[in-house]
Amino acid sequence: MATILIVEDEPKMARLLELTFAEESFATRSAADAERGLKILGQEQIDLVVTDLKLPGMNGLEFLQAVKRTNASIPVVVMTAYGTVETAVEAMKAGASDYVLKPFSLEEMKLIVHKELDVNRLREENRSLREALGQRYEFKNIVARSPQMQEVLAIVERVAPSNSTVLLGGESGVGKDMIARALHQHSKRAAGPFVKINSTAIPENLLESELFGYEKGAFTGAATSKPGKFELADKGTIFLDEIGDVPSSVQVKLLRVLQEREFERLGGTKTLKVDVRVVAATNQDLRVALEQGTFREDLYYRLNVVPISIPPLRQHKEDIPYLVDHFIQRCARQSEKPITGITPAASKVLMEFHWPGNVRELENIIERAVALSNGPVLDVDDIRLDLSPSKAPSPAEGGVLFPPEGQTLEQFEDEIIQEALRRANGNKSQAARLLGLSRNALRYRLSKIGVPDEPEG
Repeated sequence: MATILIVEDEPKMARLLELTFAEESFATRSAADAERGLKILGQEQIDLVVTDLKLPGMNGLEFLQAVKRTNASIPVVVMTAYGTVETAVEAMKAGASDYVLKPFSLEEMKLIVHKELDVNRLREENRSLREALGQRYEFKNIVARSPQMQEVLAIVERVAPSNSTVLLGGESGVGKDMIARALHQHSKRAAGPFVKINSTAIPENLLESELFGYEKGAFTGAATSKPGKFELADKGTIFLDEIGDVPSSVQVKLLRVLQEREFERLGGTKTLKVDVRVVAATNQDLRVALEQGTFREDLYYRLNVVPISIPPLRQHKEDIPYLVDHFIQRCARQSEKPITGITPAASKVLMEFHWPGNVRELENIIERAVALSNGPVLDVDDIRLDLSPSKAPSPAEGGVLFPPEGQTLEQFEDEIIQEALRRANGNKSQAARLLGLSRNALRYRLSKIGVPDEPEG
């Protein structure tokens, strides 16, 4: 039985919350001010705190900061008046788990409390799982043997059965779509629909109607009513890909759906209720978007309940051989070609590449190799890496080429030199021409990375 501490100076509100939580089989403790609340926290085992931000003496924000200094892991839900959303956002920055705006429904409060207790339990279980030796997680169509990806799957396994909103982060091509589907397939909603929408694939002026639907006559050409993606995802999961590119006008309606699970169709007046789990994904750092003012802070905190960061392929290269085997088997089966594996030399080429396009790029390279190969095993000549100069703007065009995230400039330069040498089949003069260097300049750089200057035949 979880114990909830209620810090509220209005006796009627405190009593109402006590009765509400008792109906949910929670034990409660109450305090009329922050000082007494801190005293209870120091003496008893408390699983969650619900506090008003407007308190006598020490205010709710100061109380929150004091709680987090004492116990950083305890979830805190803050209550605040409707007109002080900015204060609620400040509380989220200070460590609050969630907030409710007064006046609120008791159902909304119960939903938030259950969600926060579930999330906190999952976090604690995940800490324990990290300490467990030899634990391995497997999901259909997901190849992940490395410690980094096993940690991702551990979080997926624990959070999937809950209804918590999940925010997936990572570069393009790392497999956010696969993780989102795994979350759905291992949830209690698996029998329901999985609806994906890519925010960048839909024109801005159509995104709102795609998400929330429209009524007949809502705009020119709306001859009939049409349900939106949220309605289609009812009792299931909606996957909002590239959430960072959603325009501000749509962000407001998304926030309402996340807070109240309701919306109106475009051109409609009837309020529709939905039971849907939201999984969002972005390849941006949304904190930068917050600083630039292009993404709402309150929406960010609603989405960022359970963040899962998926590492780029260059940070877990030990998965490459297993991914290659998986893609070869699938592509060979689909193309009906008797290809059974890959040579060590070809595998070495793949292991040494830095994979700016991540797993998606690796999959494309293997599919191309299988399609073009004539032998039973993929060899170096079958591996055609994408090294087109058009992928990076030249300084003359006003662009700047940067190393991939997590890689130093020196490492990036070394990989470019090694790749040029591979493309030139070991011919240093040809590699120097590809790089726009003199032969001596290339010799100097090769000596720095330990490549012997052997005479060319």
